[in-house]
Amino acid sequence: MYAAIRQAKAKAGMADQLASRIKDAIPMISSVQGFMGYYVIYAPDDTVTAISIFNNVASAEESNKLALAWIEANLGPLLVGPATGTAGPVIVHSLP
Repeated sequence: MYAAIRQAKAKAGMADQLASRIKDAIPMISSVQGFMGYYVIYAPDDTVTAISIFNNVASAEESNKLALAWIEANLGPLLVGPATGTAGPVIVHSLP
C-alpha cells in the first residue's frame, strides 16, 4: 500500500469553498490505476492535507503529479502559497 500526500495552507475561512472544489478532483484521482481511497483533512490552522491510497508507488507518484497541476490551476486563489506533495509506502496501518 502506498500513500500520496498533498498539503497546502489555505486562506482563513476557505474550508467550504475548498471542499466544494476539491470534490471536482476526485474523478481524476480515482481514475489512476491502483486507486484505493481518498481523504482530505482541514486542520484548525487552515492546513489542508489530501491523502490518496494506491496499491503501487508509480500510481501514487502519478496522482501527485496530476493533483499538484490541478491544484495550481484550480485552487490558487484560495491558498496562501503553493501545495507540496510526497509519496511513499505506508509502513503502518490498521483497519477494524
